[in-house]
Amino acid sequence: MTQQAYSKIHQEVLDANVEYVSSFGEKGQLSLPPARRFTILTCMDARLDPAKYAGLSEGDAHVIRNAGGRASDDAIRSLIISYKLLGTQEFFVIHHTDCGMQLFTDDIIRDLLSTSLKTATVDEKGWKNVTNEGGSTEGKFISFLTFKNLESSVTEDVKRIRNHPLIPKHIPVYGYIYDVKTGKLIEVKEATEVGRAS
Repeated sequence: MTQQAYSKIHQEVLDANVEYVSSFGEKGQLSLPPARRFTILTCMDARLDPAKYAGLSEGDAHVIRNAGGRASDDAIRSLIISYKLLGTQEFFVIHHTDCGMQLFTDDIIRDLLSTSLKTATVDEKGWKNVTNEGGSTEGKFISFLTFKNLESSVTEDVKRIRNHPLIPKHIPVYGYIYDVKTGKLIEVKEATEVGRAS
């Protein structure tokens, strides 16, 4: 039986984990519920580090991430579990400037996927496939939750969470935009007003 060859990135992750384990210390004693009793819903963008911009340590808070930081059905599923079973009492919805979700529409990505599953490229003329083979029309069944206006998307997501029948009204839902150029959290006042606890 031959040993599996790992990619460079795969091996780097495994090596980093060995180093992390060596100084893991008391983290194994952290409790399941988050100590600071709040949840952040934010984007998967690699430039965002919620631990740093929100001052988190392991065990402090739940962080739910997806493309755009959207209040998708699955994000709401996680929020429900977060408060109902693990005691969180406040939610933050944090989108960010220069978000890739503003650079395409559902129709664009569905069209790209229908002709190729390879990574697409973009130029001044828009998105295009580098090859047109091996696509699938399954994308037409997915809502990619793209958006044009950043403040509106934050408000829309806060409103969806606030009005969801399985989210209690006593949990405040705050709306913010993270500025990728400065690291600053900027409140979307309309969103926070919509998300006010009652």
